[in-house]
Amino acid sequence: MKSVILGITGSIAAYKSADIASQLVKNDCAVTCVMTKDSQQFITPLTLKVLSKNAVVTDLFDEKDNWKPGHIQLADSANLLLIAPATANILASLANGFANDTLTAIALATRAPILIAPAMNGKMWLHPATQRNVKTLLEWGCHFIGPDEGMLSCGYEGIGRLWPLDGIVERALQILNSEP
Repeated sequence: MKSVILGITGSIAAYKSADIASQLVKNDCAVTCVMTKDSQQFITPLTLKVLSKNAVVTDLFDEKDNWKPGHIQLADSANLLLIAPATANILASLANGFANDTLTAIALATRAPILIAPAMNGKMWLHPATQRNVKTLLEWGCHFIGPDEGMLSCGYEGIGRLWPLDGIVERALQILNSEP
């Protein structure tokens, strides 16, 4: 069974992570959801716990069961880190090596492939800073899927939508199946 860490960030598209978790579980993946503080404004940990069939990680310092750092254990055991949705903020944090929450700490520590599915306002996606961060992450070997075009939650139409969920899951499974 392949181990997937599903990172969820503070985008309105965070509610779609529930379906991603469910589809990965149906494809025989062990899914551990890691939520940023902002993502919890859009979806609850309980929803993800039920669908992933695993505890949900919401705090870097919530490691009372063991002396070992939980984020390092997760980073070491992962076959894939999937961040869906990924905000401009998480892209900036990753590209600059920040480890200011559980998700970014895991991203720095893991040697598993990283698949990023961005979701944000089109102006944010096209901003030179975001594009520079994407370029940096691509140079480091991260994989991207999307964003898609269409109606955005902010009322604009254009690029920035989360890629269709079936495509995200399919790409995640492709990466997992190519790993030794």
